[in-house]
Amino acid sequence: MTFSSPPYADTGLLAPEWGLSGAASETGDHAYLRALLDAEAALTRAQAALGLAPAEAATAVTAAAVPEGFGMRSLAARTPAGGNPVIPLVADLTAAVGAEYGPYVHRGATSQDIMDTATMLVAVRTLGPVLADLGRTERALAHLAAEHRDTAMPGRTLTQHAVPTTFGLKAAGWRSLVLDARDRITRVRAALPAQLGGAAGTLAAFQAYGAADAAALTQAYAREVGLAAPALPWHTLRTPIADLAGCLAVAAGALGKFAVDVLTLSRTEIGEVSEGSGGGSSAMPHKANPVRSTLLVAAARRAPQLAAVLHGSLVAEDERPAGAWHAEWEPLRDLLRLVGGAASHAAELAEGLRVHPAAMRRNLGITRGLIVSERLSAALTPVLGRARAEELLTELARRAHTEDRPLRELLGEQPELKEVDLDDLGDPAHYTGFAGTLTDRALERH
Repeated sequence: MTFSSPPYADTGLLAPEWGLSGAASETGDHAYLRALLDAEAALTRAQAALGLAPAEAATAVTAAAVPEGFGMRSLAARTPAGGNPVIPLVADLTAAVGAEYGPYVHRGATSQDIMDTATMLVAVRTLGPVLADLGRTERALAHLAAEHRDTAMPGRTLTQHAVPTTFGLKAAGWRSLVLDARDRITRVRAALPAQLGGAAGTLAAFQAYGAADAAALTQAYAREVGLAAPALPWHTLRTPIADLAGCLAVAAGALGKFAVDVLTLSRTEIGEVSEGSGGGSSAMPHKANPVRSTLLVAAARRAPQLAAVLHGSLVAEDERPAGAWHAEWEPLRDLLRLVGGAASHAAELAEGLRVHPAAMRRNLGITRGLIVSERLSAALTPVLGRARAEELLTELARRAHTEDRPLRELLGEQPELKEVDLDDLGDPAHYTGFAGTLTDRALERH
């Protein structure tokens, strides 16, 4: 049998939410190996910068820390013995560096220092494309909001027609959520820290090797690896992981809200929007399924549970935890993948979304004019008095249903309303409140 990839590789076959996105390559085993090696090489360089290791050692470790020089299957096979992949990797990297400078590999560190730092690197690298895709999404939604600022459509509450709104305001709301997600990810990403604490968070081994200043060492390491410098080792202070989980869950939910609205509005009987390129059906040739929206909603439904596992790991005992730290690795990778894929799908969805104003106008009339009953009640109260206006509208609403007649027509038959401009009052497009100015306000946000 011939395989196009290693027989145990995770190719994303069952993960259309992220399988072909940039997040797949940035979170795969190769990406993690690269990050682990980058963390190890940065540690030696940081010590060399402070005079704690020869410059030649930093050069040798950096030159050897190339993913292609290490056997992924072999590392994976040896990982269970120590409970993490750093232990076999350090052995292999030390051998690759050679006898002269091998002792400077991993010197003073513990496995969690390297694993946490590598995880932060993977997150930073994955979130770069996520932010780019969120930018594409918000720009496309801003265009839709501006273009359809005054395009009236039914507002729906508890699944039913309520009062008219505009598609521009709806798109502006989607964009606002995307910007909320972008801002949170940007803030969290910039603060993701390197990890350096040694065996129990005291940096004792580094002091034994000659380090005179813990802050200088930590800052040198953070600078070499390209992450923020933490105030303290955070082996059991898992705020960075919890913050990352939170912003990723918000992003998944924000994009899921956009998608679930598209799913509703693209139903056959509603037809107010449609995806630019729908997916096919294996059984029904006439269908153009809203596949991107479907995948976004699937990601949004999975994300909260993954984030919950990561928040649960805040309860980490002692100075290094047994199990809490280990429980983070796969859920965090899954969450990064889901949000990475969702951001890519959302950008394509927003850029290709088709809006159908004619269907919106048609749907505004489904209730035979009752969608503006709130406006009519407010306008007719000064003319008829509150009690009479309420009585009349209740009766005419009943007749509109039973007689299948427009409310405007029934109102026109009432002698007491001959002086009222019923055409204006009955036009749903004339009862969208401040939707236009709210849209304008939302679009001022950059």
